Amino acid sequence: MQITEILARNARMYGDKTALTERVPETGERREISWRRFYQMSNAVAHFLFDMGVRKGDRVVLLMTNCIEWLPLYFGILRSGAIAVPLNFRFGASDIQRCTHMAGAKVVFFGPEFIERILSVQSVLDQDVKAYVYCGPPEKRPLFAFSCDEIFVSGSTFEVPVDIDTSDGAGLYFTSGTTGLPKGVFFTHRQLEFACYVENRHHNQVHTDNFLCIPPLYHAGAKMHWFGNFIVGAKSVLLKGVSPRAILETVSEERATIVWLLVPWAHDILVAIENGEFDLSGYHLDQWRLMHIGAQPVPPSLIQKWRRYFPEQEYDTNYGLTEAAGPGCVHLGVENVHKIGAIGRAGFDWECRVVNELLVDQPVNVPGELLVKGPGVMEGYYRDPDTTEAVLKNGWLHTGDIVRKDEDGFLWLVDRKKDIIISGGENIFPVEIENHLMSHEDILDAAVIGLPDERLGEIVCAVISVKSGRALAEKEISDFCMALPRYQRPRRIVFDDVPRNPTGKIEKPKLRRKYH
Repeated sequence: MQITEILARNARMYGDKTALTERVPETGERREISWRRFYQMSNAVAHFLFDMGVRKGDRVVLLMTNCIEWLPLYFGILRSGAIAVPLNFRFGASDIQRCTHMAGAKVVFFGPEFIERILSVQSVLDQDVKAYVYCGPPEKRPLFAFSCDEIFVSGSTFEVPVDIDTSDGAGLYFTSGTTGLPKGVFFTHRQLEFACYVENRHHNQVHTDNFLCIPPLYHAGAKMHWFGNFIVGAKSVLLKGVSPRAILETVSEERATIVWLLVPWAHDILVAIENGEFDLSGYHLDQWRLMHIGAQPVPPSLIQKWRRYFPEQEYDTNYGLTEAAGPGCVHLGVENVHKIGAIGRAGFDWECRVVNELLVDQPVNVPGELLVKGPGVMEGYYRDPDTTEAVLKNGWLHTGDIVRKDEDGFLWLVDRKKDIIISGGENIFPVEIENHLMSHEDILDAAVIGLPDERLGEIVCAVISVKSGRALAEKEISDFCMALPRYQRPRRIVFDDVPRNPTGKIEKPKLRRKYH
């Protein structure tokens, strides 16, 4: 069933039942909407876009933190026939400008957090963008933007008369490779629909389930996990806050049954429990049937400890990547807790291979690159056939990750071929930090690597070579890096030579071995 029709069906079948709840622990605010209202809001957005001249195949940017309006906006974009372009809410102004221009977006929906960033590049954005829509407190709405609330209140609640086929474009998700330059991963309606079935098949969501969604919805992982509830008309809670207390209180008060956590959040909950900050008997947690983790390698010790406190819960993990429609191309399965530490086996309707440089399948326990194939593989990188051809060959997606397959067919992540650092579930691209460091007049050379961290999975480490006759201290580097987004700032700074091979490439494996 086409993904926009799933929403229409949910409105028909479960109209008055709760679809989405938003909780903001910091303010105590709680909002919810029904499936019928969700559907009506999406239709109002679709009509607005149509009135603005947006037609099938046009691109529309969605730049917002998680809120109850996010998903109705997303589905309104899809229902108009346009292609949704969710952007990372941590993007700076230059990244917003670059990705919006690459997409050729005609409309930008944005929240209050992004007003200044948009204003700083608006003169450039205006070359493509025909309308801006603000979603947030009315008193903060800038004069150049339409009001999202007014669209929801006054817009038509009937479907826009646009025929949509499963082969039509639906999503453009920006990611980056080791160069740090953004690439647009292009999806059709068919691939988004497939993600619904994969997630539901893996975690067996039923209509009475309640999914607690904490990670950002711009991320394919969060949205595709939510799809498992969406396809059966089950409710979900959007939590704006990641403290252990906020998570446990929300699970308890909203009666959440499924929670997808990132490693740092699970780690923090365990630490809080061990420090006596919580009496678990004071929370209603019996209904919490599944805790699953993704987006980064999961330490087996963390899950072993988790199961001591929550022995009745099922545990699962998924491996995925944006190019494969999010999580699920590799899936552990709740029945395979004896394989904790593995990323799993091929997910529902997926195939996997482990190959060497000649694309020959590797023997058992011999590392090789992971290739995946299935209906969720992207159409390609948007308007970038050369890069697409480099990673998508004969239907097989070359993930760039190194894995080994054990005797039972389970895959174990060995290393990343790419240099991406995954810290707290967030992809960090070393070259962006290296470029910033190299702009310092006293730095001769710089390399950025990820080092293991119990809580975050990895932390950013900067290895810096200082110019002869100059002197630098850690504090000077830390102060210089304050210009970077918080998640990119190095947590460890080392002064050392930066090794390079004969072709000039940094030999990062040497650095990882040295500073591990």
